[in-house]
Order: sequence, then structure tokens, then C-alpha cells
Amino acid sequence: MIHDARRAPRRHVTDITPVIDTMTDEVIGQLGNLSETGMLLIASAPLQEDALYQLRFQLAGRSQAMNIGVHLLWSVAANTPGQSWCGFRFLTIADDQRSFIRDWVRAGEESTG
Repeated sequence: MIHDARRAPRRHVTDITPVIDTMTDEVIGQLGNLSETGMLLIASAPLQEDALYQLRFQLAGRSQAMNIGVHLLWSVAANTPGQSWCGFRFLTIADDQRSFIRDWVRAGEESTG
């Protein structure tokens, strides 16, 4: 049995959900998974490890986009050339956004069993 040491449950994002760097207003990748404390990004743009970013994305079921300050903790090359897997932790996130993500993750757990 594999033990998942993550502190917060996360949910795989099945919809294509573009993530925008609000400083450049460019799409830098798409969401891979999400928790109330962080996210996995499938990046299509080069990003700097240990850097801070302000990101925006729109989850299905939410009327407004989420604007979240993040810290890029790690990055590894993906199998697809020009892409990488990037792990972020949330630094600044509105309480209502965190609550929405928490409920969204729980709804995913309930639907998978």
C-alpha cells in the first residue's frame, strides 16, 4: 500500500483548466490537481523554482475566476517536450476561494467512493 504523505486531500482536475500568470496575462499551463493548500500545474511555459507567482484560473461550477498567490516549490520535466510538472503551495487565497476548493475536493472524494 502506498502512503500519501500530503497534508491536504487533493482532487485530479479532469476538465482542461488553463492557468494564467496575471503579471503577463499569458496561459502558462493547465491544472493537474488541486487541494486547499496547493496545486499541481502541467506547465507549458518555463517557470523559475522558488519563485512567487500570481495565478488565475476558473474552476467548473464557480462563477468567478480564482486569483491566488503561489510559491513554486518544485518542477520536473514531463515526458512531453516543452512541458513540466510544477508543484505550488498557496500563499494568498481568499477565504471563500479556499472554502470552495475544500468543498470541490470533498465532492470528488464522495463521487469516487
